Amino acid sequence: MRETLDVKGLMCPLPVLKARKALQRLPAGATLDIEATDPAAAIDFPHFCTESGHELVAQSRDGDVLCFTIRKAGSRPDKA
Repeated sequence: MRETLDVKGLMCPLPVLKARKALQRLPAGATLDIEATDPAAAIDFPHFCTESGHELVAQSRDGDVLCFTIRKAGSRPDKA
């Protein structure tokens, strides 16, 4: 399962708070693609993943937009 979260225009701490809420709705192993414009997100999302146990799969920049892909922690549905 994959979901996209647009937090462009929001400032810290709102992007991470909205991502945390979105991840709560997803099953373990699902991915969340996030688009943000707050420069602090480049620090906040990796830190959030480290603290929460989620996997930061990808991090990139497209102009002013920071893009992150996070895989939710927990047992993956395809693993027994």
